[in-house]
Amino acid sequence: MKEKEVYILLTNTGSILTKLIKLYTKKPYNHASIAFDSHLSEVYSFGRKTARNPFIGGFVKEDVRTGLFKQADCAIYSITVTESQIQKMKYYLQEIEDKKKQYRYNFLGLFGVMFNKPIKRNNAFFCSQFVAFLLKKSNIIDFHKPISLIAPYDLQTVSKIQFLYEGKLKGYRNEENPEKICPSFTKDLFSQKLKWLSAAD
Repeated sequence: MKEKEVYILLTNTGSILTKLIKLYTKKPYNHASIAFDSHLSEVYSFGRKTARNPFIGGFVKEDVRTGLFKQADCAIYSITVTESQIQKMKYYLQEIEDKKKQYRYNFLGLFGVMFNKPIKRNNAFFCSQFVAFLLKKSNIIDFHKPISLIAPYDLQTVSKIQFLYEGKLKGYRNEENPEKICPSFTKDLFSQKLKWLSAAD
């Protein structure tokens, strides 16, 4: 059976909400997302729906090249899964996406994490709860505690995940595809090489 990879993206965007959560957790990364490709072009989570208001949240497809992600610090991990497990993840993901207007951000659940008291709400997730839900429902990870208590830093302790990268998120994207991220630099370097060749002649 052919195996594939899914990716866990943990970030610190420096937003007001992230800073408030960080005051409690004392952890470097307080937002979690899940991605289906190494270039992070297909990234999903529960978070803010509008850039200006962190308290309007729900299911989101995230563009890690824009907004708060542009200067974000991150840690990236991969998990080896089967094709069947990926199809299950995408099935549950599609269910949520199809009904995304019915889903909301689970702010109340954050207090449950703080006091170690599971707070289960219908059609509501916070970011790491959503990631844990997909991983558990797809039989990838069987967490040792309720998913409503899974914080982003808990995902780092899972034995199945492999560490890939830590640093600036834009730095990871540069390493993955420098021609797309820095076209002007590539073009200038090529022009400089032509000048050197002409001078040598």
